[in-house]
Amino acid sequence: MTQPKTPVKPLLSDAACGSASPASSGRRQWLAGTARAVAGASLLSLVDPLVRAGAWAAGSDAPEKPEVKIGFIPLTDCASVVMASVLGIDKKHGVTITPSKEASWASVRDKLLNGELDMAHVLYGLIYGVQMGVGGAKKDMAVLMNLNQNGQAITLSNKLLQAGARDGESLAKVMASDKREYTFAQTFPTGTHAMWLYYWLAAYGIDPMKDAKVITVPPPQMVANMRVGNMDGYCVGEPWGARAILDKIGFTAVTTQAIWTDHPEKVLGTSADFVARNPNTARAVTAAILEAGKWIDASPANRQKTAETIAAKSYVNTDASAIVGRMLGQYDDGLGKQWNDEHAMRFSGDGAANFPYLSDGMWFLTQHKRWGLLKDHPDYLATARQVNRIDIYKQAAQAAGIALPASEMRTSKLIDGVVWDGSNPAAYADGFKVKA
Repeated sequence: MTQPKTPVKPLLSDAACGSASPASSGRRQWLAGTARAVAGASLLSLVDPLVRAGAWAAGSDAPEKPEVKIGFIPLTDCASVVMASVLGIDKKHGVTITPSKEASWASVRDKLLNGELDMAHVLYGLIYGVQMGVGGAKKDMAVLMNLNQNGQAITLSNKLLQAGARDGESLAKVMASDKREYTFAQTFPTGTHAMWLYYWLAAYGIDPMKDAKVITVPPPQMVANMRVGNMDGYCVGEPWGARAILDKIGFTAVTTQAIWTDHPEKVLGTSADFVARNPNTARAVTAAILEAGKWIDASPANRQKTAETIAAKSYVNTDASAIVGRMLGQYDDGLGKQWNDEHAMRFSGDGAANFPYLSDGMWFLTQHKRWGLLKDHPDYLATARQVNRIDIYKQAAQAAGIALPASEMRTSKLIDGVVWDGSNPAAYADGFKVKA
C-alpha cells in the first residue's frame, strides 16, 4: 500500500482531548433509559473514514503477524482491547485483533506461555510473577503498555455489615472481637487484586497471611461465591463490585483508587520471545489500543457506547447497567453513599494511564517480596527495565499521537501514608510493619 501524502487525521474530535467528566444525575437517568445494544455500524461511523479504509504506514515496518489473538477476562478494563477491534482501529495499524475470552487468570498465563495467545489483557503482577518464576514456570515476559488505571474495589459481605464492618477500621475491630476464620478472595496470587487486598488489610493492622484465609477465585465467579457464603470479602475488577450491590449481597468497602490514586492495573502482556520475533506487530497493536483508550476517555457518550458494547455475552456478559455507572465515575457503595469519583477507571489520560513506568513494575516486586512470594530481593530496576518495553511503547505512542511523560519513574503516596518513588525498593519492601 502506498503511504498517504497527507497525514491520517486524529481519531478524536477537537473537543475530545481529555478524560470523561462524571455525569450528572440527570444524565445518569437519561443513560439508564438508552438502548443496551450498539450496532457495529453506528460505532464505526464514529471513526475517521481513513481509519476504516485501513490507512497505515506500510513497508519495512509492516507487522510480521497481521492477525493477533489477545486473551481477556470479562472485566470492564478489557474495554480498550475490545474497542480497538470493534471500531476497526487495529486495521489502521495493519493488524487484526481477535479478542479471546478466557475463564481465569491461570488460563491466561498458561496460554501466553504455550503460545495459544499472542498477547493478553492481564494482571500487572502476574507478568512479573512469571518473569520471576513465582509459583510456576519462569519465562521472560514483556509489558507493552498499561491498559488502565484505577477502577477496582474491595467488596465486603452483608454478613460482615451486620457485624458492624463498613470500612477497614471497623473490619479490624470486628475481626479482633469475633475470633473465627475470615475468608477473602483475590483473583491470582501475584496479581493486582491480591496486592490491593493485602495492602489494604495490612494498613489497618490485619495480617492477610495470619489473620485471614485468602483464596483465589476467577473474577466472574466472585459474586456467586459470596452469595453462597464462601467468602467474607473479595477484591476484583468491575463490574463485579457493582454487581454485588445490585444483587444485594455486599457493599463496597473501598475503591482501589482510594488505596493508591491512579494505580497501575491491567497491562498488555506477552512473552519476550513474541516481541523479539514480532517487534512491528507489538508496536502496531500497542498503537491501536492506545488510540482505542483515547477514544473511550474522550467523552461520556463514548464511555456509554463502550459499556453497552462490552456488556455483550461475547465479552463481559452482564447488564450494561452494571458497567456504565462506574465507567462514568458514578459510584454507589451500597450503604447510601453516592459520589462522582475524580479517579475512576481511565484508559488513556492522553497517555498518563498507559506509560509502563519502571517504578510501577518495581512496586509489584516489592510487594511480592513483602508477602514472601520472593525469598530474596531481586534486582528491582534491572528486572523492570527488562520487562517493561518502553522502547516499543515510545514507537507506538508516536504512531498514535500520544504524549510521553518526562520520567520513566513516578511518585505516589498510598493509603497508609507511605510514599513510593522507586528510589530504594529493598528498603521500601522491608520497611512495612505488617509483612510475611
